[in-house]
Amino acid sequence: MPSLIEKTPCEGLLPVSSAGVTLSECAPARMTSVSPFAGKERATGTALKAMGLGWPKPGQSFATDRASIIWTGRDQAFLVGAAPEGLAETAALTDQSDAWARLRLEGSGAEAVLARLVSLDLRISAFPRGRVARTGLNHMMMILCRVDKTGFDIMVFRSMAETAVHELHQAMKANAARAAAL
Repeated sequence: MPSLIEKTPCEGLLPVSSAGVTLSECAPARMTSVSPFAGKERATGTALKAMGLGWPKPGQSFATDRASIIWTGRDQAFLVGAAPEGLAETAALTDQSDAWARLRLEGSGAEAVLARLVSLDLRISAFPRGRVARTGLNHMMMILCRVDKTGFDIMVFRSMAETAVHELHQAMKANAARAAAL
């Protein structure tokens, strides 16, 4: 019988750093898709408040020290880092833990790196902490969340992890080369 070895989506690929920007893999965490049943939006929000969170509006996320809820689309959010306690009666729940790669891009040049690949205004004034966008990372879909002044969480499908790391690392090196030339 074959023995399977559990690996994270970016095993052996990360971390990488260039010119003060670091791309790393977020620690594995439970991730659950939450979609409230019709008429149960308020009850879902109440259950999330018991965890110190709330139901996110489009483009919004909430986080505590142990968990976060990230808007991911119409009537859908991802609960990360916590069990979906109290939500089974109010929402459709789907385990997404192994389906996504979660990356962290951080450093003073993180916005400039993403500017090469993402067609959004990511300045802190336009995309503040807690803001979320479902957008393209060059040619692949991603969920982007600003976590602090110089940091972003990036989620891509697990099958696209290596490509995402490659694209981001190339953009990091290009920004470092440009800074060195100035």
